[in-house]
Amino acid sequence: MLPIIHLGPLAVQTPGLILLLGVWFALDVTEKHAVRFGISSSKVYRLMLWGLISGIMGARIGYALQFPQAFLSSPASLLSLTPQMLSAEAGMLTAFLVSLVYLQKAQLPFWRTLDALTTFFSILAVAMGFSHIASGENFGIPTTLPWAVELWGARRHPTQIYEVILSLGILLVIWTPRKTLSTDSLFEIPGSRFLLFVILTAIVQIVIEPFRASSLWIGPVRQVQFIAWLILALALWTLDRRLSQRAKISG
Repeated sequence: MLPIIHLGPLAVQTPGLILLLGVWFALDVTEKHAVRFGISSSKVYRLMLWGLISGIMGARIGYALQFPQAFLSSPASLLSLTPQMLSAEAGMLTAFLVSLVYLQKAQLPFWRTLDALTTFFSILAVAMGFSHIASGENFGIPTTLPWAVELWGARRHPTQIYEVILSLGILLVIWTPRKTLSTDSLFEIPGSRFLLFVILTAIVQIVIEPFRASSLWIGPVRQVQFIAWLILALALWTLDRRLSQRAKISG
């Protein structure tokens, strides 16, 4: 059973509350830093808000369509703050489509906007790691290592802690002080900051997944690793293309 925090008359599951706090903090920081990338703070905030709202709605509707029996006896559960009752695939697809429409309507530069949003994605990744610690999700395989944690009746790899530490590391790497946004910086190339985040995140998933006990498999290959390798290859290819284009323009 998930840990619950009581806020007055409300009972909020701890993982959901952690995610909400993470989203709030990520929204606030990203809005303030958007100007560093030449992007309107108000437009970036609205973009994130529309993406979040549509993503959550799409994720819950997608889960309800996949598991209707979970809501037939209690329709009010559609409004619960339970992260486990969300379809990640449906949510990401919905958020992507709605965000793309708003991006075009607001006439925001595609790559620079992604660079600005990378702060949001990075902070949210850290919050998701903490929510996994609270829920016990993504738990590790049994191990005898001295830093193993007791969970679900066995001493296991603390994969949720690995996730938080590595996500914090990525946040530190992609964090862009104003002084680094110069013509001599990799981050000066539109899209490079976002692509670096994607590359590092894919590598983290490839590294951590073998230590997780709840992996899904595609034949002999772990599903998350398979997808992460594809994303890593695509991101590296795209970054190389953008670096080559900038080198041609500079030359």
